[in-house]
Amino acid sequence: MTRAFLVVMDSVGIGGAPDADRFFNGDVSDTGANTLAHISQACAEGRADDGRSGPLYLPNLDALGLGAATRLASGSETPGLEVDPSGRWGCATEHSLGKDTPSGHWELAGLPVPWDWHYFPDTPPTFPADLSRAAAEVAGTDGILGDCHASGTTIIAELGAEHMRTGWPICYTSADSVFQIAAHEESFGLDRLLDMCKALAPRLHEMKVGRVIARPFIGSPDQGFTRTTNRKDFAILPPAPVLTNWVQDAGRRVHAVGKIGDIFSMQGIDTLRKGSDAELMGHLSDLVDQAEEGSLTFANFVEFDSLYGHRRDISGYARALEWFDREIGLILNKLRPGDLMLLTADHGNDPSWIGTDHTREQAPVLIAGQGTGKIGAVDFADVAASIAHHLNIPAQGPGKSFL
Repeated sequence: MTRAFLVVMDSVGIGGAPDADRFFNGDVSDTGANTLAHISQACAEGRADDGRSGPLYLPNLDALGLGAATRLASGSETPGLEVDPSGRWGCATEHSLGKDTPSGHWELAGLPVPWDWHYFPDTPPTFPADLSRAAAEVAGTDGILGDCHASGTTIIAELGAEHMRTGWPICYTSADSVFQIAAHEESFGLDRLLDMCKALAPRLHEMKVGRVIARPFIGSPDQGFTRTTNRKDFAILPPAPVLTNWVQDAGRRVHAVGKIGDIFSMQGIDTLRKGSDAELMGHLSDLVDQAEEGSLTFANFVEFDSLYGHRRDISGYARALEWFDREIGLILNKLRPGDLMLLTADHGNDPSWIGTDHTREQAPVLIAGQGTGKIGAVDFADVAASIAHHLNIPAQGPGKSFL
């Protein structure tokens, strides 16, 4: 038997989505957005020197084909990422009608989203009155705060003090299909926040809202507020089996790292390891050492997206990419003969772009442990079919193996 490691570099898009003109940040379409190329260009031009300097340096990812995949997807220049690949590489197009976490991950796992997600309007009050009343009732309060589109870090800075004074939960959304609830871990209570999200989730899922997200934070009005790592997503269940189910149905083990357990509501998952991206890298390294023959490890590294993409922080995103490259290089060196590690992304989040939302882009497909060569342009669902082929298990869904 062999093993498979599917690693999602959250939001590391490479531009070129053919339908980018149908997706927007405010009134501006995503046509021309390119997370990786624009970061590499900014680094080469000296516009990303906060905490780092010089051209973007990603020797391990570039050797696998990251620069080549970006040029294939979009034709954009990638200064600093110009080597001839020694891995197998290509680019992938998403067909689900969303540029969000569930859409991207479900399709990478073999299931394009079969419906349109519900999105809340960008005009306050954002939520239907009956939903706001239900949220307050579940919280045991007379009302909610927020009721708008917002950045999670910004809204706790603006409303954290009022939240602590009134006890009312902070409810907000984004351009994604989400209902987010922020609350202080101590004054409101983490368990109370999680119970509130769990109680509201069925109602939101009936509306085809993809996720109810608990966003706990700590701090004080004097010291400021900081979100914690105890975030939890209550995601709608996939309506059909996905890659994790296929692997389990074949009698194999599935290990989830990061957000994967939340995204798939623990369907088809045997073990879950969470934490910061630095902690997740340690978990991934341990699983490369310890995971069983025939198993699947499915990992998501979210901080590219959550800390730098949404905040339009080019330097921070570049630092995160360079850190990831160093760490993943150490892990690649530990793969066993026959192992497959596939690195990809679920959407883009171009930190040079207008607004704060994700950007509609293609994703890189970088494969270690399976020889060298160009796989070309593929679909997201082909990732799941290819991993199933590698593990010698039956695949479902529309994907076709490129291995």
